[in-house]
Amino acid sequence: MTGLPLSLAQRSAERIRALIVSGDLRPGARLSEAAYAERLDVSRNTLREAFRILVKDGLLLHEANRGISVARPSMESILDIYRIRRIIEVQAVRTSYAGHPAIARMAEAVERARAHAAQGDWQAVGSANMEFHDALLSLADSPRLNAFYATLTVELRLVFGLVEDPQYLHEPFIEMNARLIECLRAGRPEAAADLLESYLLQSERMLVSAFTRL
Repeated sequence: MTGLPLSLAQRSAERIRALIVSGDLRPGARLSEAAYAERLDVSRNTLREAFRILVKDGLLLHEANRGISVARPSMESILDIYRIRRIIEVQAVRTSYAGHPAIARMAEAVERARAHAAQGDWQAVGSANMEFHDALLSLADSPRLNAFYATLTVELRLVFGLVEDPQYLHEPFIEMNARLIECLRAGRPEAAADLLESYLLQSERMLVSAFTRL
């Protein structure tokens, strides 16, 4: 019985984390204790424990007399996230092979992004783009790396949330993703790695520019 409240808190924390990943909760958004206890159908004590978990993970911020809000990434965190992405994503692509099953998942994510773009749902395009990169990490065939990237994905969505115009942020990368897949299918992992390196640098610059305008 003593483990049940913690289990409920962890599940509640995961549901809030999913709202951040989907883009429904943006940086700076305030979380009402009463509203989220009702939304998640948990007690306030359980919700407070969930909040503590996410504060410890750096995803939520607790301020005296102001309550709980979604954390805002710092410039240092943006630069660090992209440094990590270049290290692990580019290497995963460089060491891949043309018939890897992850490439099909990457292609499916591109098609979802195209479909969402046609509907003007740019937040969903962002989610599809994140699914693309999650599949890309599977090229490395490392469950530990995928688990690590799942954590990074939440922070990445917070970074994306700094940009007011999601179309500006996500539209250029739909067809870049498609070209990267073409390189992989053609057995040209070095060309794909070079493309991804340039891609990540462009994305980083866009986000740094957005941050400096805040």
